[in-house]
Amino acid sequence: MLAPNFSKISGVLPKLFAATFNHLGRAFLGLMVLTGMLSLAAAPALAHHPLGGRLPANFFEGLMSGVGHPVIGLDHLAFVIAAGLIAATRPKGVLIPIMFVLASLAGTAIHLMSLDLPAPEFVISASVLAFGVILAMGNKLNLATVASLAALAGVFHGFAYGEGIFGAEPTPMAAYLIGFAGIQMAITLLFAFIGSNVVKRSTALPSLNLNLRFAGFTLAGIGLAFLSSVVIG
Repeated sequence: MLAPNFSKISGVLPKLFAATFNHLGRAFLGLMVLTGMLSLAAAPALAHHPLGGRLPANFFEGLMSGVGHPVIGLDHLAFVIAAGLIAATRPKGVLIPIMFVLASLAGTAIHLMSLDLPAPEFVISASVLAFGVILAMGNKLNLATVASLAALAGVFHGFAYGEGIFGAEPTPMAAYLIGFAGIQMAITLLFAFIGSNVVKRSTALPSLNLNLRFAGFTLAGIGLAFLSSVVIG
């Protein structure tokens, strides 16, 4: 009986992993694009408010509304994913999501103070497009520039989040802030972890690095779709 050739098997496994990752990753991102197109046709209130536009009345509702807002709104979700993946490609990249989340809290505070920001929906859509392009470009921009752009985007994303809690009582309002800050940080760290694994493996399997660029183009496409809907109306 012939013994199995483990050297050949070990050489095949990385290629098999790369091919599987390529297909699954692109299928997932393709599904995101389809979801994005469908969400553009959905009613804006339902797309951005987990309680259907109703103000949360207690801590639990405030927390669930805060957790749901960045996930149900695909423009917000796409940006958070992009921020996490970009963070994985840079040393100390965790500063990018931290700056975004802190700035989003400031943006919500601006809304709650009944102050206005110019063209928030336009800027939010443009930020998704921009961060998709940044991810697709690789390391062309330094950390300070990307973190500053993330902070600027965070102010406008947070301003939009403020709509879902404006006029609520202090307890559900505090829970809402905890919810959306926590879920955004969790999503960015998750995708930063995924992205960092891709970056590490790409030294041995350069084709894996194309997945990050493909993800960037996909997220940029989602941003462009939202931006077009804002401009065209």
